[in-house]
Amino acid sequence: MMMKGSDSNLPEYSVSEVAHAIKVTLEETFSYIRIRGEISGLKVASSGHIYFSLKDNNAVLNAVCWKKLANQLPFQIEDGVEVICTGSISSFPGRSYYQLIVEKVEVAGIGALLAMLEKRKQKLEAEGLFAPNRKKPIPYLPRTIGVITSPTGAVIRDILHRISDRFPVHILLWGVLVQGNEAAEQIAGAINGFNNLPYSIPKPDILIVARGGGSIEDLWAFNEEIVIRATADSKIPIISAVGHETDTTLIDFASDKRAPTPTAAAEIAVPVLSELKYTLETLKRRLDSTLPNLIKHNELKLNNLSTALGFFLSKIISLEGKLENIEFKLSNLMTNLLQRLNSKLQIHGMLLDSFHYQKVLKRGFALIRDNKGKVIKSITQIKLNSVIKIELHDGTQEALALNISGKSHSIKNPSEQNKQQSLFDNN
Repeated sequence: MMMKGSDSNLPEYSVSEVAHAIKVTLEETFSYIRIRGEISGLKVASSGHIYFSLKDNNAVLNAVCWKKLANQLPFQIEDGVEVICTGSISSFPGRSYYQLIVEKVEVAGIGALLAMLEKRKQKLEAEGLFAPNRKKPIPYLPRTIGVITSPTGAVIRDILHRISDRFPVHILLWGVLVQGNEAAEQIAGAINGFNNLPYSIPKPDILIVARGGGSIEDLWAFNEEIVIRATADSKIPIISAVGHETDTTLIDFASDKRAPTPTAAAEIAVPVLSELKYTLETLKRRLDSTLPNLIKHNELKLNNLSTALGFFLSKIISLEGKLENIEFKLSNLMTNLLQRLNSKLQIHGMLLDSFHYQKVLKRGFALIRDNKGKVIKSITQIKLNSVIKIELHDGTQEALALNISGKSHSIKNPSEQNKQQSLFDNN
């Protein structure tokens, strides 16, 4: 036995040799293994490979699902889903870590699948994709119906047969996969494709998305988000008919009408031609029997209305004559009134003109104002030696008030006063 402290006899390995040995050991020991865990950190690379981790309460295991297998998965895996992955474990020496190479993915029981379905339903419902106000009415008599389903299954035959029996219309089939990982993308593409058909192709009035019965895994494509969003965004009304009557998928909540079976979808899409013919014939018989009486009744009403109309016309003519007479009298009254008012206006104008103070001034009177322009009406308003303005009919002259005493006063021109004052000063 070699002592712990003595390592001179231990073989020496390179890093590559150790990494390779570990890789061989892992691949030989875990060449085919099933591992149960919860998906975490899922990423889809541009190459199409899917990278994620499997975890439980105590550990995390890296995993990769290559593009070829990723395209064949029965459902789109997502974070939080508990799955069982089958594959082999290998290491990557360049990065010194190991991972599970996934060859198969299964949901860990129906419970886990239903839990994932409920979680997705709540998310899409919160976004309003299932709201009743988004539902579009189904046309009663469509001219063209678009069907999205497998082109080789019994579903399309059932739909064609049922529509042909009830009310033959033009049908456009968009064949898709209805199961497997590529199914969801094809179904969503068909819905979008019908909504964006060129004008040269008649756009359907209704779309039927259908598939026969199966397990929850078989119907999973109709639970994928890409299909639900395409259904909710469709401008063409959609009838979903997936599985049997007891099967429910998320497309049923997003569609405008859910049919329990594909055959039932055909019955919802078109009425029964024979029933329509019977209804039309019944209505025609009722019309034929009631039309003569209706015509006779309306003729009587028309005659009564004609008599009444004649009476009212005589009244209208009489009233028109009275109205013309009233208008004539009213016109004369208005003319006479205007003439009288005009005469009075002229007289008042002449009186006003005769009383104008300028007319009074022409008769020899004068208007006296103080230096502020205020009219002087009394001797008491004149201040000694104040300048006053005397307005005659042909102009205005300033004067100086002197020797004011009672009713006797003397008024001189200011210029003469200045002249006298100047002579007095010189003496």
